[in-house]
Amino acid sequence: MWRLFKSTVVTDGKVSLKHRLIGHQKPVSSIAWSPEDDQILTCGIEEVVRRWDVTSGECLRVYEKGLLGLVSCSWSPDGKCVFSGLTDKSIIIMWDMDGKEMECLKGQKTIRISDLQITSDGKFIISIWKETSWILLTDRESRSERCIEEEQMIVSFTLSRDNKYLLLIETLEGHSGAVDCTSWNPVNPHMLASASDDRSIRIWGLKQLHSKQKGQQWYSLLQWSNSLNNLSSLIVNT
Repeated sequence: MWRLFKSTVVTDGKVSLKHRLIGHQKPVSSIAWSPEDDQILTCGIEEVVRRWDVTSGECLRVYEKGLLGLVSCSWSPDGKCVFSGLTDKSIIIMWDMDGKEMECLKGQKTIRISDLQITSDGKFIISIWKETSWILLTDRESRSERCIEEEQMIVSFTLSRDNKYLLLIETLEGHSGAVDCTSWNPVNPHMLASASDDRSIRIWGLKQLHSKQKGQQWYSLLQWSNSLNNLSSLIVNT
């Protein structure tokens, strides 16, 4: 987890390491900040979801579903529930903060969900499927589904605050390797972060860009906090 300093003569918008969240036994596939920015969810590939305290870096709760692995995670809009996609078909589970299962949605498809978000009114779940070009919109009340197919495979997405758009970006030159993930800053619409196989994170803006590189480490997953202060990243040691 990184802390982003506001641009001043001294800091110049630089970032510094805040916490290393250690506990998963397998690579992390998903990261999600709570609406209040005080907690963060992480999900290991075919493993469990962990909820962390941002201030202390302590793991507060582990969410799991029997012997089934989890591959993605997200918060409810009010920050009182945790959602996760399972490896078994297109199943989405919802827990309360104490780990009690509150809801189980089983989709019509049989492909595992690799990323998901909840609309701000809590009525729809938007998800994508690993190694496909499909976006699925699920109505939580009627359980109806609508599938949108894109021309290319989708790795990750960001939902705009007004729930009207799935944000995409045009090509930005700078990384020397393949870009694995991008994440828009929810406060500044002109700023985004990208993680690449060149072992760096780049923060992009209208006038400046900054790069953060840490030894022989790969960054393959990013997520901004809902304020401008923090950026979480998945680090894979080599």
